[in-house]
Parts: sequence; C-alpha cells; structure tokens
Amino acid sequence: MSDRRSEESSGDEPSSSSISDEVWAQFLRDSERDIRTSAPKEPSARAREVTARLKRQKGEPEGWRTGPAWQEMNGRAARRRRTWAVVGVPLAIAVAVVAMRPSLIPGDPFGSSAGTDTATAPLPDETTTPTAPPSAVAPDTPTLAHPFAGSPALRWADGAAGIVLPKATALGAIPKDRVELALQQTKRLLVDANLNPDVVAGGRPRAALSVLDPKQPDVLDNLTTSLRSPSKTHDPLFLFSRFDPKDVKQAGKIVKVRGRITFTKGKFEGVAVHADYTFVYPVVRADGSTEVTRTIVRRVIDAELPDPVRYRVTPGRLSLLRYDEDAGNSACDINDGYLHPQFPSQAPTAGAAPSGPSVDPYDRSRDIGAEQACGTASRT
Repeated sequence: MSDRRSEESSGDEPSSSSISDEVWAQFLRDSERDIRTSAPKEPSARAREVTARLKRQKGEPEGWRTGPAWQEMNGRAARRRRTWAVVGVPLAIAVAVVAMRPSLIPGDPFGSSAGTDTATAPLPDETTTPTAPPSAVAPDTPTLAHPFAGSPALRWADGAAGIVLPKATALGAIPKDRVELALQQTKRLLVDANLNPDVVAGGRPRAALSVLDPKQPDVLDNLTTSLRSPSKTHDPLFLFSRFDPKDVKQAGKIVKVRGRITFTKGKFEGVAVHADYTFVYPVVRADGSTEVTRTIVRRVIDAELPDPVRYRVTPGRLSLLRYDEDAGNSACDINDGYLHPQFPSQAPTAGAAPSGPSVDPYDRSRDIGAEQACGTASRT
C-alpha cells in the first residue's frame, strides 16, 4: 500500500511563526492610539491565501481594527506532508502466509489473539510530547470486523473520546470560563473537521466553520473556496479530513484518535490553544470490496480566542494562527480536495511516485510542516 508524505507548503501558503517585535510594537502603538480616540483608522492586514504570508495592506473599511491572526505572520500554516503507503507485494504475500500459518514465526507472536482487535488494553491519555514512535506490533491484516488489526492505533481511543481537554484554569486576568470556551471551541473544530461522518464523506464542515471568526480576513473565504473549488493552494485537506464517497467509504464507524491539547496566554491578550492529534481512518473501496486499508492524518493547530475588548473580533470565535497537516497513505500531488488511499491489492494508479524517505505515520514524536518530498510510509 502506498503512503503519502505531506509536502511543504510553497511560499504562497500561509505562515505560523511569531510576529516580529518591530511589527507587533508598531501594531500596539496604532491600536492603543485608536482606542483612545475611539476612531480606529489603522492599516489592516489581509491574508491573500490560506497558504500565503499575511501581508499588511490598507483599504479596509474605516473603523476596522486588525486582529492577531492576520498580522504579517512568518513560518508555516496549512503546510502538509503526504506519504504513499508503499508496502509492496512481497510483504503482502508474507503477511498472508503468516496469517494462515502463524507457527512459521518462532514463538507464534500472534498467539490466540491473531486477527482480533480485543486483546490489548487502551493506552492512557497522552499528556506529554512523545519521544519515540509507537512500538512495533505483530503484522496482521485488517478486516471489516477488525479494521485496526496490526496497527498501533488498536490501543488508541475511539473518536471524540480521544480528544481530552485539560482542566481549564484562569490565566492571570483571563477568567476560567473564557479558557474553557477556547478549549471547547477547539474541540468542536477538531471533532467536526475530522470525525463527523458526513464531513469525512465529503460533506460541508458547518460546525467547524461556525467556530471561526468571520472577521479574520480571508480565512473563511479561503476555506469556502477550497471546499467549492479545490486546488493546490486552496485545499480543504489543509484543515478537514475528506474522502471521495464515489471511491472510498469508512470501514465501520470508529476512527482512532490520539493526541493532546494545551493552552496558555496568547500573544494577543487571549487564550492560545495548541492541538496536536493523529486520526486513523480504516476505509474500503466504494465498489463493494471488503479489502480494508488505513489512512493516517496528523494535524497540528494553533488558535487563539482574542480579547474582544482590545481587538475588533467576534466574541467567542477562534482565530486560526497555524494549521499543519501530515497524511499517510494518500496519493501525492492530487489536488481534488480528497484523501486517496492505496490498497494492498492495487498498483498505484494516480498521483506522483514517492521520492522522499520512509516515514512512520504513527510517529508523534517528529515535527511536521517542514517536509517537501513525497515519501513512503513504513506502516499503515
């Protein structure tokens, strides 16, 4: 099977590193001056693409005050990495032989639990950054009855239960209930964008879009464009997990989830939330085949609930500062807005051939967002 490594975004894609001190200082001076005069009339920033550096421009309606997420940001946002899942026919044959005769392997590592999903206890919640990839698991062939057989995700949480929010606490002058709101809005974004069966089947992520601030220039416009007319620079996969229902459907109702959310006081006097989650989707072809494969998607999102007193924002709505995506087992260089998993029995029929190194898509200890090559996945 083939696995697709996320490609680094081009210079046309939006950025996520911090604002320079000079720009931020100038912005504060402008904001505070306008607050005193009650007639804000400062330059605004307009993000040209979800994949572009956000550059300051003039010409917004009088009275507009720019918010944090669209201030000349550098770095990465909406970058993605694709990896083909190229496991190869010899390995597939070996797995088939071992499945029929596990005694061929010394010690019979499958034991009485070969081919099942029920023998291992769930992992405890992830509370710190992992330092290594998950341990190897005995090879096994996924089936409709046991779609996570042979996957480290077998021990992960099911669906939204895997998105565990930390206990909200006050952040200085920011009250506890505002922190709780930021966490809940981030979870709502993650759940709808990655776990809603209608969205995964190509539907519109209405709940996810509803938590984003319409006053953040271009963000909702660009996401709407990506859903309506996907392209390399306007790709809904930057933020949403989607399969083409004409080609692929989920194998069962469970998506395995692992990751964590943290929060701190933001640079813009609000609640900054950092989310890092991996979602594992077992899928089958829509033609009635029972052959199961898996696509693994990792997302890193930085969002902030800005101070509505200091910034002209929509109260209770999130500003997106960064969203990186890393997709395993999805064909490279196809920009139709859908993930395209490869199946063991199929030769790759679409997308660019992998050229980058082998990557473990289950490895949550590595950074994502800076890779450029389409590589191969070590496992799916």
